[in-house]
Amino acid sequence: MKAARHGFGFAAAAMAGLLLLRTDFSPPAYAAAPGTESLSEVYRVTRMDDVAFQKIAPFKVFDNLYYVGPGYVSVWVIPTSEGLVLIDSAQEPYVDFVIDNIKKTGFDPKTVKYILLSHGHLDHFGGAARIQELSGARVVALDEDWKMIADVGSRPGRNGSAPPWVPARDMVVKDGDTLSIGGQNFTFYKHPGHTPGTLSIAFTVYDGGKAYKAFSWGGVGYRGGLEAAQQSLETADRVAKIEGVQVPILVHSWLGRPFPGGGVFERLPKLAARKTGEPNPFVDPEAWKTWVAIQHDLATLAVETEKAKAEK
Repeated sequence: MKAARHGFGFAAAAMAGLLLLRTDFSPPAYAAAPGTESLSEVYRVTRMDDVAFQKIAPFKVFDNLYYVGPGYVSVWVIPTSEGLVLIDSAQEPYVDFVIDNIKKTGFDPKTVKYILLSHGHLDHFGGAARIQELSGARVVALDEDWKMIADVGSRPGRNGSAPPWVPARDMVVKDGDTLSIGGQNFTFYKHPGHTPGTLSIAFTVYDGGKAYKAFSWGGVGYRGGLEAAQQSLETADRVAKIEGVQVPILVHSWLGRPFPGGGVFERLPKLAARKTGEPNPFVDPEAWKTWVAIQHDLATLAVETEKAKAEK
């Protein structure tokens, strides 16, 4: 079943020409000391509250994929011939920064058509309302996590009104739904565990016009309790059966442990140093398979731990 359809076919070559807008892909200036924390961990853990440090320059990873978020939480832009699609939106105090980073890539934030929310935690949905107000974009999530977001919105602020950064319930998708815009096709998966309605997304990225299957697992690590642990294990089993994933799209570069072969910020210097004809370091199907296996093992341990708690 298709959730929405927007647009017609597009040629990869034409799209590649359209997207050659930014050529400065230098990695962030900060470098973690050898043998200590990775740069991804520094952004997510050690200096997560350092607002100035978090405001990194945007960078291009593929012909049609840009990173525009702060260091600790990803915001991805997928340009199409009919407008922009975002995966996540960060939160305050970074929303103006995200909007400005979109401008720095050469795109107009007012052309955002869809904001795909990986899950209902504030650091992922906290900028959606502002960006929607600016652009008129549709905000997309699974029903279960729209309920999470509504719960946040039901808590009145100091003036008795809902917090302004909570998006109103908008576009609801289900497992197996698809979205097509400007020749780009997105397939949605319900992968509960991290939240009840964690949203994973498959789509296509291009590198020099060559197509690769990209996949964003909307959230790993369970939220506590046996039910969530069991959901996370079932999700890990389902994700392992998804064939052909070549490009992992991380919602956080650091997810409680290193991503095999390095997260976003460990791969960025390799991307910056890449010479013509060399492989894109973000194409790494083996790292993806290893990561999925790790998550399966962690979910198995979580189920065992929760069962042991219940038996006490």
